[in-house]
This record gives sequence, structure tokens and C-alpha cells, in this order.
Amino acid sequence: MTDDDRSALDAFGLADGIFAAAFSASPTPMVVTDARRPDNPIVWMNAAFLALTGYASEELLGRNCRMLQGPDSDRDEIRRMREAVAAARPIECELFNYRKDGTPFWNAMTIAPVRDRSGAVAYFYAAQADMTDKRRFEMAMRGTNDELERQVDARTADLQAALQQKTALLHEVDHRVKNNLQVISSLMLLKARRTPEGEARDALQGMAERIGALSTAHRMLYSAGDVSRFNLQEFAADLLSDLSAGLDGERTRLEAEVDPLAVSAAMAAPLALMIHELATNAVRHAFPGGRAGRIAVTARRDGENLHILIADDGVGMEAGAVNPAGFGRNLVEMVVRQLRGTILWEDAGPGTRVDIRVPLDGGP
Repeated sequence: MTDDDRSALDAFGLADGIFAAAFSASPTPMVVTDARRPDNPIVWMNAAFLALTGYASEELLGRNCRMLQGPDSDRDEIRRMREAVAAARPIECELFNYRKDGTPFWNAMTIAPVRDRSGAVAYFYAAQADMTDKRRFEMAMRGTNDELERQVDARTADLQAALQQKTALLHEVDHRVKNNLQVISSLMLLKARRTPEGEARDALQGMAERIGALSTAHRMLYSAGDVSRFNLQEFAADLLSDLSAGLDGERTRLEAEVDPLAVSAAMAAPLALMIHELATNAVRHAFPGGRAGRIAVTARRDGENLHILIADDGVGMEAGAVNPAGFGRNLVEMVVRQLRGTILWEDAGPGTRVDIRVPLDGGP
């Protein structure tokens, strides 16, 4: 222990004993200032503090610790530290300091007042730590995070642009398919009108209506915001509106109770064919001879399935006219198999019930 160390420790009351040896040999930079002398000068420091700052002890004794501050030291942090010292309260702070050779470093300090037996503040003790490497690491991490965020933002923008392009492309495909189907349906209707009454004319008329139902499905997909799903309630209302427009409301009522379910776009065409076929068959065959009646279409979620029920109060399957050229029932059953579902035909007495359940997991 040097004479300067012993002199300072005498003033601090630690000239002898294990505490003096421990403080002097500690790897933690430590400094003691005299609060009773003007400008609170340094009266003791250990070797670790000299190594941290690059000064010799004679260059520090009697001077204020502000000598370590420089142009980039945080003025707000300095003010906070001075206010704590003036109020004689402990403080932890981190300040940008400078070594004797001008090298900057981040200095983390814990400053605490030391009182004499009367309770008056006699000294201030400060333990310090070089936080430069930690700060550099934090800045490097911040830079890395900023770069990662930039890359994520750029990638997200690219994906959004690609999604918008895909959405626009799919909408355009639906639009063009709808237009083409409408043209085909119109041509078949034109041909049907020029065909003599009979099975051929009925077949052309039926095919034109089925193609029209598919056109309606693509029209709904074109207008939907989400290209992957559509609203079943809106879809069914649009699909059945064309059929309702051709009915005599005084004689035949077509009612729909459909939940607003989000359904996979892959199911649009099969559902359009199935609902159109069943509703149209009920209109044509359930109420012969001008008989009045009601057709009800319901659709709701049943667990993981879509439950569709189409019922009428007409003459029933057994009494209905047989159409040797018709294949509506076969078409519906084929579509239900395509959707991996089940179908049950029932003679309800009165009327007919068609009970269909298909998975809601994305269609065929």
C-alpha cells in the first residue's frame, strides 16, 4: 500500500485491516471523494480505478471526478447525478467518460454517501464498471435487429405485393370464366329456343341453367374480397334469386335460411350445381297441375360438416312424374361424392326431403 493510499484511507477510516487490503486489491474500480472539502475532491482510489482511467494517483488526488467527462457525456445524466450528490442520496447511473488518452468508455457508477458518527455526510464512495463492451454489443444487436426488421418489412411488402397480384389474377380468372360461361349458357338457350319441343329442347334448357348456376358461382367468387373463401349466405341468396324471379309468388314460395358460413372457394361450383339442381327439380316436379307449395333451403354448420336440407311440401317422390331423360338425381349424388359427403332422400309425406352433409375442410 502506497503512502497516498494510506493517507486517503486514514481520512476514510480504513487505513488498517482487511477492509483496506480488500478495497485496494479489488478488481472493481473504486474512488472516494471528500464531501467536506470544496468541490468534493478525490481523496482515494484503488489500482483498478487507475487502470480504468489511465491516470496516475497524483493526477487524480484533489480533483473532482468531472475531469472524466467530455463533449459527448450526457448532460441530463450529469444533472441527475449532481442532484443526487447534492441531496446526499445514493444513485446508480451510466455515463460516457474519457480516459487520460481521450479514449471514451461507458462508466457504470454506484455512488453512495458515507456519514460520520454525527450523521453528517463526510465522503462519497463510488464503485465503477467499464460497460463499453456491453454497450457495443447492445448497439450491434440493435443494428442487427434493425436490419432484421428491415428485411422482414421488405419481405412482408414483397409477399403482400405477390398476394395482391395473385388475388387480382384469381379475380380476373373468375371474371373471365363467368363471362365465358354466360356466353355458353346464352348460346345453349338460343339453340333450345330453335329446337322443337321435346327431350332435346328440355335437355338444352336444363344444361343452360346448370351452366348459369356455375356462372353465378364465379360471379360471387369474383366479388368476394377473400379469394380462398366465400360467404355461403350471400352465395345462396344470389344463387336462388334467379330461380325465385321466375316463380309465381302466389303459388310457389322459395324460402332460404342459410347461416353466414365462410366456405372454401373450391366448394363453390359443386355447391352451386347441387343447390340449383335440387331447388329447380322441386319447382318443376313437386307441384304438378298448378298446385301451390313451399320449398325451403336451409344450411348450417353441424360440427365439422355443412348440413344442407332442401325440402318441399309437394306430391313426394313416388307421385312425381318420371323423366327418363333426366339425370338430376345422379348429378346431385355425384357432386355429393365429390365433396366426400352423404345424402339421404326421403319421401316426407307430404313432400320430399333431401338431407346432405359434406365436410367443411376445403371441398373436394
